[in-house]
Amino acid sequence: MAEQDAAEHSSEPEFDLEQFLPYLLNQAAEATSRDFESVYREVYGMTRAQWRVMANLGKFGSMTARDICAISHIDKTKVSRAVTALEATQMLVRSPSEDDRRAEFLSLTEGGMNAFRDLGRQARKYDAKLRSDLGERVSADLKRVLTILMRR
Repeated sequence: MAEQDAAEHSSEPEFDLEQFLPYLLNQAAEATSRDFESVYREVYGMTRAQWRVMANLGKFGSMTARDICAISHIDKTKVSRAVTALEATQMLVRSPSEDDRRAEFLSLTEGGMNAFRDLGRQARKYDAKLRSDLGERVSADLKRVLTILMRR
């Protein structure tokens, strides 16, 4: 019986992590995120989590840390640290919720909004360069495929 199982398994292809689609997607996301990270790290000294918190507040306006965790899929500990750091640099302010004393609404300050706009311009340039490097057709196909995957 064990010989038969071994024979059946020997005909199966070995698992190859480097061909595993989730792994490839993660590696591509990491590579592009690290590449853009140099922009917000050099200019503003931000971490990736700080940039993502700022980007969400800049796009959606005032929200709670819990909202940011849900939208951006960032661990609550990382969001908490990012909020504390952004508050320390006066990019963000907290306001108590009138409905829930445990919750705080987070908002960008004027300085935070200026940084968001500046980084937004740089992000658009980065995106345009990446799309140019990939080509119009590949960029459009990639966007379509990624959108399908995000909706699953």
